[in-house]
Amino acid sequence: MRTSVEPLEKNRFKLTIEVDDEEVARAEKETLGRLSRDARIPGFRPGRVPRRLLEVRLGPKLLREEVLRDVVPRLYGEAVKESELDVIDAPKIDITSGDESGPVAFDAVVEVRPEVSIPGYEGLVVTVPSPLVTEADIDAQIDRLREQFASLAEVGRPARDGDLVTLDVQGSRDGQPAEGLVADDLVYQVGSGGIARGVDAHLVGAKAGDIFEMDAETAPGGQAHLRLLVKQVREKVLPVADDEFASDASEFESLAELRADLAARLSVAKRREVRALLHARAVDALAELVTDEIPKALVNREAELLLNDFTERLAAQKILLSTYLQATGTEQEAFFAEFEAQATRQVRADLALRALVAAEHIEIDEAELDEEVVRLAGLAHQTPAELRSTIDRGGGFAGLRSQLRRGKALGWLVEHVAVVDDGGNPMDRAALQTDEVNSEAARDGSARERSPEEEAGR
Repeated sequence: MRTSVEPLEKNRFKLTIEVDDEEVARAEKETLGRLSRDARIPGFRPGRVPRRLLEVRLGPKLLREEVLRDVVPRLYGEAVKESELDVIDAPKIDITSGDESGPVAFDAVVEVRPEVSIPGYEGLVVTVPSPLVTEADIDAQIDRLREQFASLAEVGRPARDGDLVTLDVQGSRDGQPAEGLVADDLVYQVGSGGIARGVDAHLVGAKAGDIFEMDAETAPGGQAHLRLLVKQVREKVLPVADDEFASDASEFESLAELRADLAARLSVAKRREVRALLHARAVDALAELVTDEIPKALVNREAELLLNDFTERLAAQKILLSTYLQATGTEQEAFFAEFEAQATRQVRADLALRALVAAEHIEIDEAELDEEVVRLAGLAHQTPAELRSTIDRGGGFAGLRSQLRRGKALGWLVEHVAVVDDGGNPMDRAALQTDEVNSEAARDGSARERSPEEEAGR
């Protein structure tokens, strides 16, 4: 086989593949062997049909078509591997000679992953909130704890957001009770949005004994008519935040000890949150530098992966996509447009990280590759040797190396961007560190992590 590569416009290349008579003859022999195994002809056992008989029955034209159907995809795959092109879409193949007899030649026009520009990546500035814990943060945590120990008191005033009201709900469709929309003595928190859109607006200001009716477009199961009777309005009475409350609500004897413990826990949580935000915003800032056209093939593939993930999660909850769209009041066109927009953002970020890998000459050595294989093998409950064999058979080591390079590029990026707080003040990176080592973010070099098998396609 002889292969030549010719660059075309817009990240496209033309592979020209030529196959001599000898290789075509071998391919014809392999095809006849396959057909002989698969053929079912009266008088012959399966797999025992003489090849000469098949040649006669098929005729030269059909036999050639079968040979080309077998050999062209295989030779195309070998040519792509040999040329090291990063193909991102199905090829357009044109058989230029040998479609009936003789040596075979064909062209394959392919689109490859583009190399984008990221001008100015050395001077990026990322803004993140301060990781410092304030007294207001601690107060908010104390108030959440007080909510858990609140008592309820009936009130004669109109209902407010946060009050608990006792309702009788009668939902109907076409004059018949609507399944799931009929309840007596339902305790409902005003403002939670848990019945249907528009219910809370009616409840705010309502008093015990009030009745109201409405048409709910977003009721569970579809549009319905609702009739609600307010039977009782109660408010939450929070305990006083003092030493006695701290002792009842926690393992600590005093409020001061409880606040100190909350401050320590919040500090770890906020630093972890800000660190994750720094990673995400650094990638976003890098991606914004990309002005090159994003290939539609990459966006479509990423959108399909995102959609498959989403529908699988719905299926795990026994929910159909159509049911979800109806329940959330989402138009199908808008739903798919959001997936496409998300896919575009993720592809742009991925291309930007790949450009950073090239710009900074980031590489992965064998020790780093071995370490990742050991980690993945543990997750897959396999031995490293078993996983290595699986990845190798699928040709996935190139993809795994690429994924690790992007992870390394992300680590480089986070270390080199300038970090400021919401006020524009430079931030000390040491303030973002915790006692826990978070290696996942540095390992994941793309907006969406993929398995080695998925990456093998790249």
